[in-house]
Amino acid sequence: MQEGWFEDDYFIVFAESEVETATARYRLSDFLPQYQIVGIVGWDDFLVRDPTGRTQRIPTVPIDIQYLEPFDSAEPLPLPQSDARFTGRIKWYVKPLIFGGAAEDESNITWVSHEQHAQLVVWWNQQYRRLKP
Repeated sequence: MQEGWFEDDYFIVFAESEVETATARYRLSDFLPQYQIVGIVGWDDFLVRDPTGRTQRIPTVPIDIQYLEPFDSAEPLPLPQSDARFTGRIKWYVKPLIFGGAAEDESNITWVSHEQHAQLVVWWNQQYRRLKP
């Protein structure tokens, strides 16, 4: 895994050997079957590989097919420039934006480990599924 800045975005790019583990940890198949997580961009979005091998972008919450967008980047994914201030940490909205949280509210932002991030993503996506009509 490589973490750091590429242009104006913070990237976490999983090595090919880590993709299966990351996909399982985030239980992506529960929400988006046949896709794989290959990275995180801007702390808020996953980079996922679709069944045809194309890279797409989707929010970490909600993981809902309607929010898939093409990710326009040269393949392979960029190699980010490391930044020790953020290595091993992911910005997280205590109350995700889709649930009414505010991105500009400092009290709504916390920093979590990669393991905590996976747990939060799964839990909030389960809540989204329960509430979605």
